[in-house]
Amino acid sequence: MEMPTNRQLECFAAVFETLNFRQAAEKCYISQPALSAQIKQFEQLLGILLFERDKRRVLPTAAAKSLFPKVEKILRDTRILAEDSHRFGEPFSGTLRLGVIPTVAPYLLPKTIRSLHREFPQVRLSICEDHTERLVESLEEGDLDVLLLALEADLGSAETIDILSDPFWLVVDSKHSLAKRQRIAFEDIAQENILLLDDGHCLRDQTLEICNRVTAKGSDDFRASSLPTLLEMVAGGLGVSLLPEMAIESECRPGRGLTPLPYGDISPFRTIGLAFRASSHRQPEYNLLADLLRREM
Repeated sequence: MEMPTNRQLECFAAVFETLNFRQAAEKCYISQPALSAQIKQFEQLLGILLFERDKRRVLPTAAAKSLFPKVEKILRDTRILAEDSHRFGEPFSGTLRLGVIPTVAPYLLPKTIRSLHREFPQVRLSICEDHTERLVESLEEGDLDVLLLALEADLGSAETIDILSDPFWLVVDSKHSLAKRQRIAFEDIAQENILLLDDGHCLRDQTLEICNRVTAKGSDDFRASSLPTLLEMVAGGLGVSLLPEMAIESECRPGRGLTPLPYGDISPFRTIGLAFRASSHRQPEYNLLADLLRREM
């Protein structure tokens, strides 16, 4: 069956609303003969009469009265489709589904969210905080659009954008023998009891990698599910730990009993960045997001 054109629907709706062919033609920005031709073609397509017309008036038929709500809805939905498609061509239109790891989320997201909404007020941000492995799975399955995480982890086939290098500091309790040092070297942690996050945190893997460089051993006596919990154990004198620089200000505030110590000339670090599917059409947006994150740091 041949389908009516959008132009035929527009002309029908204009005549139905105005009950005047001249006014309807002006509303559709076409000539009156062209409008009459569109109505005639629409009637022939449907096999019914839509309007009774003479020199004095135009009357919609019962069929036209029945069809008009449906035609009106089609035209409204078509306008919405066109408007939404246009918005999706603009940066950060629609919903941005962001996955982020727990050792980044509380330190980068608050400022970033405020800046993102200030610069792109139309954005709708949906945030998922989880371990790297699960975030990567969600990205590959299309449940997330982009990830904010450490790029040293296994990210599968994802494309990445580097944002910043985040050095690691050693954190000890304020009474520790190392607490008065200005800087430390790798060998200083060789004999220390290094506390670790639980399995699944990429920061745990990075800490173990650093331990292996100096034959130090991570402690399995206690595994924390979050950085704040881990640092409470450090403050209690149960061991030392590594902390990303971005978390120092928040987690080592005065009065907590913690002393952060930077490494010397060669500092271990992680690379924070964005990961996204290579097939994504939103890479220009992710470049803008990366620029925004760099400005916030």
